[in-house]
Amino acid sequence: MKSLLPALVSNAVFLGILLVSAGTARYWPAWVYLGVGLLMSVLTRLVLRRDPGLEQERARPGPGAKDWDKRLLGLGLLLTVAMLVVAGLDAGRFHLPPRLTWPWALAGLLLSLAGMGIFLFALRENRFFSAVVRIQLERGHAVCSTGPYRVVRHPGNAGMILGTLGLPLLLLSAWSAIPALLSVALMVVRTRREDAALEAELEGYRDYQRATRHRLVPGLW
Repeated sequence: MKSLLPALVSNAVFLGILLVSAGTARYWPAWVYLGVGLLMSVLTRLVLRRDPGLEQERARPGPGAKDWDKRLLGLGLLLTVAMLVVAGLDAGRFHLPPRLTWPWALAGLLLSLAGMGIFLFALRENRFFSAVVRIQLERGHAVCSTGPYRVVRHPGNAGMILGTLGLPLLLLSAWSAIPALLSVALMVVRTRREDAALEAELEGYRDYQRATRHRLVPGLW
């Protein structure tokens, strides 16, 4: 429970943002969103328990995190908050057109769960899956080329992008797609910069790039 506490707090804060923006506790997509977040938190803890070193790295990354990555992560958090505020105002309070119905929420839920599955698969496979971009010299950082990393070089980011695309549908808010798409664009930029940093600083990564050609989408990029 102690290791889950930060995730529980963040889920509660995000739920609060949605409900306050909606002006009602009867905005049911907010509670579905909470359920997805809690499921993600529990499954992440279960995966990390298999590798105490990775669990420590995810909770408190070591030195050497890229300054540009810290800025991008901060901006990503702001876009997430903006998406939740817009969703609450749109679908929960003002009911702006175009209005989405429950089949859209189901599609968004499936996209979010698919993105979660890809992310967790990558987290389970890569013992160097840090929360920040850094070369983990003290942990013997090496290239991971197994599991989903045989398909694309950044499957964790691909999973997050897929999940983010599902959130406006899950929350029944077409207007929240604006900050969601900006968040996706930010993740694409982060992926590109992370890939360049690993190419320049991580031994064996250039060979991996030649073997696994695409960053996020097989056959495209």
